Amino acid sequence: MKYYLIAGEASGDLHAGNLLRALLRIDPLAQVRAWGGDAVAAAGADLRRHYRDHAIMGLGQVLTKLPTILGNFRFCKQDILDFAPDALILVDYSGFNLRIARWAKSQNIRVFYYISPQVWATRARRVHAIKKYVEAMFVILPFEEAFYAKYNYKVHFVGHPLLDAIEQYHATQSPESQALFWENSQLQPDAPILALLPGSRRQEIRAMLPAMLQAAANAQTQIPNLQIATAAAPALAADFYTPFLEKFPSVRLLHAQTYALLSHARAALVTSGTATLETALFGVPQLVCYRTSWLFYLLVRWLIRVPFISLVNLLLQRAAVPEMLQNDCAAAPLTAQLLPLLDDSPQRAAQLADYAQLRQLLGNTGASQRTAQLLFDLLQKPPANS
Repeated sequence: MKYYLIAGEASGDLHAGNLLRALLRIDPLAQVRAWGGDAVAAAGADLRRHYRDHAIMGLGQVLTKLPTILGNFRFCKQDILDFAPDALILVDYSGFNLRIARWAKSQNIRVFYYISPQVWATRARRVHAIKKYVEAMFVILPFEEAFYAKYNYKVHFVGHPLLDAIEQYHATQSPESQALFWENSQLQPDAPILALLPGSRRQEIRAMLPAMLQAAANAQTQIPNLQIATAAAPALAADFYTPFLEKFPSVRLLHAQTYALLSHARAALVTSGTATLETALFGVPQLVCYRTSWLFYLLVRWLIRVPFISLVNLLLQRAAVPEMLQNDCAAAPLTAQLLPLLDDSPQRAAQLADYAQLRQLLGNTGASQRTAQLLFDLLQKPPANS
């Protein structure tokens, strides 16, 4: 069969790549075109557009890049029509994908969605569009089944794909790969490491990284042997980080080594997003950071209908990890909250205990394989909502 897959960011690309590998094990003669990134391409797709070429954040960028956005929609629609897929597989990236879903349904193309838009957090009315245009939704958070059931829409809970990605990482580790990490990173295995995960988009890195770096430097004055490493976004070159790091020469910038960094980190400062859950699954105590313009922040707080911004707290339904928002996402407050996490403190022990419960909530590994099998089986039948 022929599949067209769309993933718009680094995390979506990772999960889309693993889904594609699972799908090709079931359907080895499949033809696949995709919008995504390196992971999707490595899995075997004909990559038509890379997500780094159309990453947009915030209303300002939407307005200034409107001609580019419209051009992307035109190109994508025509490319789908030219390819004539048996299935369109959308991965997260709701701003683009829900519009494509509506158009694809009008073209009688079967539409499947992997990793639900966060409709439970904001703009719940999007559920009605999903019911109308998406034949099957594969969700990765345990509470999403109950949420969609309130709207009389049955979804498939497949488990969280991060469990697969992290298990796959651990399976590939060896003494040689560990030695290579220490050599390439120039970090030392006998001293604590503070990981900085400032995000994958330019705007959020500009907003978060300066405060993270200063807080890390402050902590280093209290813990002289503390090592600091920043995880670089896959789509950004090293020179993007130079203006931020030039005042902090001891900070290491690591490319394509986020999981290796987390596997050795003592604590982390993490921009809100998927990385908060990754950090928790690696068992690293963290502070969740988020900062934007006050106008945008007030708009977001007005729209969002959930009490937390981090997936860790949303899943546990309590403030298991501190969320450092706006004025709290500054060097002094971050430093005060960070130091106990680097020590053998009750705060550190509490987070580690919460992480054990979180891991149980997420279910078993195998999300990619379950999703691929469900998708393939559904394609053997007539469309459910035709």
